Parts: sequence; C-alpha cells; structure tokens
Amino acid sequence: MKKRVLIMSASAGSGHIRCGDALQKAFAADSRTGEVVHEDALKYTNKLFRDFYSTLYGKLVRSAPQLLGFAYRVSDEPWKNETVRLQFDRLNTRPLKKFIQKFDPHITVCTHFMPAGIIAHLIEKEELDARLSIVVTDFDCHAMWLSRLFHRYFVAIDETKAHMEALGLPSERITVAGIPIDPVFAQPVDRIQTRISFGLDPAKTTLLLSAGTLGVGPTEVAVRRLIELRNPVQTIVVCGKSEELRERITAAVGMNNPAFLVLGYTTRMHELMHISDLFLGKPGGLTTSEALACGLPMIVVSPIPGQEERNSDHLLEEGAALRCNEMTTLPFKIDRLLDDPERLARMTERARALGRPNAARDVVNALLSDHLPPMLIAEEQREAMAQAAARE
Repeated sequence: MKKRVLIMSASAGSGHIRCGDALQKAFAADSRTGEVVHEDALKYTNKLFRDFYSTLYGKLVRSAPQLLGFAYRVSDEPWKNETVRLQFDRLNTRPLKKFIQKFDPHITVCTHFMPAGIIAHLIEKEELDARLSIVVTDFDCHAMWLSRLFHRYFVAIDETKAHMEALGLPSERITVAGIPIDPVFAQPVDRIQTRISFGLDPAKTTLLLSAGTLGVGPTEVAVRRLIELRNPVQTIVVCGKSEELRERITAAVGMNNPAFLVLGYTTRMHELMHISDLFLGKPGGLTTSEALACGLPMIVVSPIPGQEERNSDHLLEEGAALRCNEMTTLPFKIDRLLDDPERLARMTERARALGRPNAARDVVNALLSDHLPPMLIAEEQREAMAQAAARE
C-alpha cells in the first residue's frame, strides 16, 4: 500500500519551509509514496499566534538578535515550561488538528517543533494513527525539538546524535542524515558556461554574498568593504526579496560595474553556489547545508546568536569556514585567504566532505522502510534527561 505523507513546517524563517519542500520532492520521486502534502502549520492558526511565531521572529532577527540569543539559551533545557508551551500551542491550533485528522496520514514529518508537539499529542491520545518523525533543521538540537512521543529523529551531524544519546534517547531512533535540501543542489553545473550565462568572467575568483531570503544582515557594509579588496575578484550579491536593498546596493557599486552582479530573489541559488569560490553570509541550517553540498567554503558574518552561532562553531571546527567578527577586517581576512590558495583548496575539500546533498532522499528511504513503534518518553525519563543536560 502506498503511503499518505504529511510534511509539516512553519514559516518562522525560511529554512523550515525549504526543508519541507525538499522532502516533498523526494517523497514524490519515490514510487512507494501515495499522496504527499506539505503544509505550513501556521496557516491553520490565528493571526496573533502566527505573529508570535513568525512575524516576531523576523523583527527580532532584524532589530534585536541578542534577545533571540538570550531566549535560545534560557530555553535550552529539556522539558522546561513544556506543559505551558504545549497547552498554548494546542489552544491556538484547533484548525490544524482538524486538518491533520482529516488528511489521516500514514507518515508525518515535521521540520519545526510546533507541529510535532500537536501530532505527538494526537497520537498519544489515539486520535491519530500515524508515524511521527522530526527533522532538525540546524546542526544542534535545541531542547524545544524534544517530543514526548516520536518514532524517529533525523539530525545533521554525529555530535548531535551523541548529545541526544547522552540525554537517554536510543541510538536506533536517531539517524544522522544531514539537513534535507532541494535535490537540485546535488546536480553539477558547467562552471564556465554558467558564469558566462550570468555575464561573469569565467576565469575570475567569484564571491557569493547573500542577504538571505528576507534581505537582512550587514550586506551594504559588506559590499563597501569588498570594494577595498586587493585581490581581483567578482562578487555576486543576492539581496533576497528586499527590492529596496537591491537598489541601495546597485547605487553603492554603480551601474554596469563588472566587479559586481547584484540580484534580487533568485531560484538559481544552486547554480550560483556551484560557480562561486567563497560564500559570505549568515550560517542558517539550510543555507549552510546547501553551500556544503556544493563544496563551497564560507566566511561567516553576523550569525544570529543561538542556533547560527552553533552552526558557525561546527563549520570552524571542521575547517570549512572562517568567521569575520568585525566588518572592518573583512577585506583583510578574504585577501589573506586568497593569498593562500592551498588553504582555500583545503577549505573547499572540507566543505565538500561535509556536504550531504542527498539528505532528503536518505530521510525518505528510511521513513518508507520504517516499522518502529512509537516511543513515549515517560515523566521519570524526562526528569532523567533534564538532569543529564544540566550545566551545573
């Protein structure tokens, strides 16, 4: 029997949605899948709840990232305030519950912790007969991803699996698959011809500076610093959905400047990553995974305190990135790296070795072959997990 699959994400940032889209494509390509649906869970909630999860997050990223980092740290304790949070979520997601029960999936996959909590509650109360798997969309697993009931976890790196095992979760329930990304990132491109198609010099060192989907971060400052580079390079600047940012960047570099290609939102990021030699931007889980899949080393700038700083730590530890803490030193760090082509080559090799371009396919194959029963974490187990994670 072909499986009905429900993928649930949440539009709190773009990464959860992009991960869900990647899984939907991978499920659709597998003959064992029947109907597959990917939905943003926040679509089935009220405006106040959506604003709390999505709009507020975007505003804090822009104006108060340190506050996000503080919230990340203080909430990173297993089961802390979990009962209150789950009650709040269930109170505001009744349409979501009805949608899930009406679709009646065999397999549910969550790329955000909020819908995972709703589905776990339905399964526990025997109001839904389905398997629940959770795909963590950053390199680390924050405590809010922990679910009282689940079938499987999929995580990005071995260290995260080791952390979850140390908390008390069984090894066979945790798969290191990488973070699912669009299968298109696994497809090679002709670097020379693709550069030419973008109007770029096919032989010149190419930098890729991304402001992300929302067009946030110190992109303008970075561009002004890149103008100061001593090495001859060309830079692709992707401004996301902010047309205002694109206009300001274009004004800063000048029209028809061959050293800069300024773009808005693009569906060709996979090509841009494949033709670039160095990525400059924030280390979100999806962006980082896409870059690694393309063998593209990174210069990390302005990571969001919390999950992006932890992503950055892993990249630095593995030798696939450098971090620029002060934008004043950006040209210095890039020039020094470009002066040492052997070092850049080693970073490129490390990035390629860390990449998991087929993560989505691997997750789907595991889920369609899975026969594990649900695991319910009892109260005494939750207390033991909290103690295992204690920092003091």
